[in-house]
Amino acid sequence: MGFDPWDAEFVADPYPAYRELREQGRAVWCEATGQWLVPHYADVSALLRDRRLGRTYLHRFSHEEFGREAPPPEHEPFHVLNGNGLLDLEDPAHARVRRLVAKAFTPRTVERLVPSVRRMAGELVGRLRADGGGDLLTVVAEPLPVAVIAELLGVPEADRGLLRPWSADICGMFELRPDEETAQRAVRASVEFSAYLRGLIAERRSRPGEDLISGLIAAHDEEGRLSEQEMISTCVLLLNAGHEATVNTTVNGWWALFRNPAQLAALRGSHDPEKLSTAVDELMRYDTPLQMFERWVLDDIRIGDTVIPRGAEVALLFGSANRDPARFGDPDALDLSRADNPHLTFGAGIHYCLGAPLARRELEASFGALLADGVPPLRLVEEPQWQDGYVIRGLKQLLVEF
Repeated sequence: MGFDPWDAEFVADPYPAYRELREQGRAVWCEATGQWLVPHYADVSALLRDRRLGRTYLHRFSHEEFGREAPPPEHEPFHVLNGNGLLDLEDPAHARVRRLVAKAFTPRTVERLVPSVRRMAGELVGRLRADGGGDLLTVVAEPLPVAVIAELLGVPEADRGLLRPWSADICGMFELRPDEETAQRAVRASVEFSAYLRGLIAERRSRPGEDLISGLIAAHDEEGRLSEQEMISTCVLLLNAGHEATVNTTVNGWWALFRNPAQLAALRGSHDPEKLSTAVDELMRYDTPLQMFERWVLDDIRIGDTVIPRGAEVALLFGSANRDPARFGDPDALDLSRADNPHLTFGAGIHYCLGAPLARRELEASFGALLADGVPPLRLVEEPQWQDGYVIRGLKQLLVEF
């Protein structure tokens, strides 16, 4: 079976197809998606840093000049929201916004959250234990990052139930060829989430607090401040990117551990925080939550013997790169002690994930709480099924018991 992101069997296990792609070449044309697939680690890593590629082309070309159709006007609320976030901005706008966001979202901000992250992870695991088990996805994996981001932004507890549905609907647009129903849900969520954040920003302007929104309002340099839209897009991106990656790393990771009982036993017997951190990195490499990262070719590039022209789209296959034997020894083996592990799960270059330190802390907290002394071993109840999405790849549920 070849590369087919709409096929359930491929989504469940894309790694054999990735091996075939790596054997076919450094850049492989995919007629079905209209993209050049890039499966090798060295190329993916280099192209993430190559400014001849961009998440957008609108900083240099109009849609017409680039040979692309403009999105339908009715989708504008989604594209305004997405286009003003760090993930889709390119320099010089990207550098300005990232610099200002970094003034508010500092390492100290993350470290200040750590006790709350551990407390919340412990409480969620406690609920799972009290019920004797359940769906790890809905009881632990999903609530934790939502609660952490809500705490970070200063979202009142009564409103936190709104965040996950908005995030899920917006992220539907990041799959390949989303249909009109998906687009309409994303537009509606974009409008509602933006309106909610505008209200929260207005409140923080009059009554600043210790939260990130207050920090974003206050952040400034010689080039000015963030616009309201840039603040809104930053907050939404922090929820969407952080949430999807953390949730899927948690459930995909536990599914991998259940299939590798010797590795799980060794991790359970360790009380070394550094070993837990190393294990989390390996779980992110082994079954990458974001399988594909798409970029536009802004100027002709050459990958091996293939010249890819301006206007084309490349699909950087993170899942394949993270299993490339040219970079990782025995890449299809789960090795929780793997020390040399420069995986690309968080990206690289100017779009390296700003929330990576927080995501690591969340993952260490949730895995640590489930592996802590006194917590009975977690057991799998039934083999899970994969969601339909390929780009953001995760399980529908993960039923467990103690």
